Amino acid sequence: MSELLAERAAWTIAELAREFGVTTRAIRFYEAEGMIAPERQGQHRLYHPRDRVRLKLILRGKRLGFTLAEIREIIDLYDREPGEAGQLDHFLEKIAERRAELEQKRRDIALTLDELAEVEGNCRRRLRELGRTDGR
Repeated sequence: MSELLAERAAWTIAELAREFGVTTRAIRFYEAEGMIAPERQGQHRLYHPRDRVRLKLILRGKRLGFTLAEIREIIDLYDREPGEAGQLDHFLEKIAERRAELEQKRRDIALTLDELAEVEGNCRRRLRELGRTDGR
């Protein structure tokens, strides 16, 4: 279905919402933020391939944990010098930063889980010392 939609010249907000599994309100929000700019025909919005690609990039960026400001910055680099190459270089820097943040969170979670296991073991051991059998 996405391949057929990608060959079209324009989409309605409902079509994009359905395709990407987001609400029309979310799409209007990205429009209000200036991240996409559909053509207006009266009360209707027509989204062209550029809008569709930008929406796809916005949603991917959100899934990867980037802020809207970071996503906007990355997307906007495409239209400035040095163009796509500069955009990709910047994106790679952001990916490295995001990966480092997630790796730190992973280490923090592992430490917290270890500490929880230790505290849990101490609690269960103390319950057994107190003669409680539900200390497992």
